Amino acid sequence: MNKKFLNTCFFLSLALIFLPLTAYSADQRPTVLANTCAGCHGTDGKSVGAIPPLHGMKADYFADTMKAFRSDKREGTVMNRIAKGFTDKEIESMATFFSELK
Repeated sequence: MNKKFLNTCFFLSLALIFLPLTAYSADQRPTVLANTCAGCHGTDGKSVGAIPPLHGMKADYFADTMKAFRSDKREGTVMNRIAKGFTDKEIESMATFFSELK
């Protein structure tokens, strides 16, 4: 399989994950967005492995890091592609969500 095909499949799968988010209310949306991180960063961002935990992370740091991944100013394994699927508003929402977890 070529790289273009794999990238297309990846972005289509992201669309299938994020499309249903429009059905949630504004107060549910941050939780649903943050749940997309659980596969790698653990439930509620409580990573126990080598992947950084997001639980309690400062909102500014989270948002700046996600935006750096999105713009390719920060290099990552898959985070660059994942971050491109989020708007500034969604990133800020997740940043607030994770920073408020105690």
